[in-house]
Amino acid sequence: MDFIKGSINEVRKEIEKLSKSNNLKKIIVIAGDSDFNRKILENKKVNVLLFSDFNGRDKLKQRDSGLDHVLCKLAISNDVTIGFDLSFLKDKSDLVISQKASRLAQNIRLCNKYKNKIKIFNYTKDEIIKLRAFLISIGMNNKSVKEAFI
Repeated sequence: MDFIKGSINEVRKEIEKLSKSNNLKKIIVIAGDSDFNRKILENKKVNVLLFSDFNGRDKLKQRDSGLDHVLCKLAISNDVTIGFDLSFLKDKSDLVISQKASRLAQNIRLCNKYKNKIKIFNYTKDEIIKLRAFLISIGMNNKSVKEAFI
């Protein structure tokens, strides 16, 4: 698995290079803002769009989680899995955890509604039971939870 991060032009070049070199590897792109995510999801060579840090600027009545209904439909049509990095749960700041957990919950609700494939990254085997309970509590269904852990 290769993780790709950077500007859209750098990421596109890296995707082309990786897709030509070896078809056996999964191409994972770290998500950015909504425009960046849309351009990545339009590329059929990407396997996973990974939401690692949910640092967005919320509007007055809307969270900026980097995912919306249009992007969910685009991910389904191009067979791109939505991935979530849960390493932010290890942070000790309550405000950061609550903001990021609410953005994660919003993305999970969207993925459930549009039936996107979900994968979870950055966890240990000891944490699986706690993470399953957490994911179910924020709205992920049981079938998705079982399929989400790599």
